[in-house]
Amino acid sequence: MKTVISAVIGFLFLASGIAWAEEQKKPAEDTYEYDNIVANLSGVGAPFISGDYIVFTAENNARNIGIAFDFENFKKIHYFNLQKRTNYEGEVTSTWFFYIVKKPKKTRQVSYRLIIDGLWTPDPNNERTVFDEKEGITLSQVIIPTEDPAITEVLPNGLTHFVCFAKPGQNVRIGGTFTNWDSWIYSMREVIPGRYEIDIPLQTGLYYYAYYIGMTQFIDETNPDRGYSTDGKVVSCITVK
Repeated sequence: MKTVISAVIGFLFLASGIAWAEEQKKPAEDTYEYDNIVANLSGVGAPFISGDYIVFTAENNARNIGIAFDFENFKKIHYFNLQKRTNYEGEVTSTWFFYIVKKPKKTRQVSYRLIIDGLWTPDPNNERTVFDEKEGITLSQVIIPTEDPAITEVLPNGLTHFVCFAKPGQNVRIGGTFTNWDSWIYSMREVIPGRYEIDIPLQTGLYYYAYYIGMTQFIDETNPDRGYSTDGKVVSCITVK
């Protein structure tokens, strides 16, 4: 009888261990967007917003760098990670620090301070600062813009902004009359899962274009203007003035 009981207890213990191990394999949240941002970091600059995240960077000239936010009442210090860039031979060519935080909901601005080797300071890479009269300190600040619909449009800086929605993890390309319908010149960047974007400098004129995944061609669903290619296929079109 004792042998049977021991066997049952052992089985339950093993089952619970397997269940715990399986649960540990599940990530707390989808890290695809975060990993994509990290992979595309190119160096130190002003804070910027990418999808659902705010990205901070810092020079690698300190032992450690932390950051504290107003939406946490500055009670937590989050430490930066070290990023390395290597050449084709695997040699490290440059390093810098970065920290990525998810945008807080229902807020238009985020104030913060850095702590560099134990000293509180505004962000030297961010020109936007505000003075907290209550605390008597200077804070760095990031403005979170209102969410505009992601659409293809002509920008005032001479670039045309193209947007495509497709399944995440695809190699989405764009081709049109501005590439002589060569779809291998421009590949779009996945800014958040399933949304691909690219900015292309175009001169004044009317352009026809389409998106491509593999050998499949399809229209731009964010742009209602349509036309026909020389082989009679329905394509998208845009006018640059």
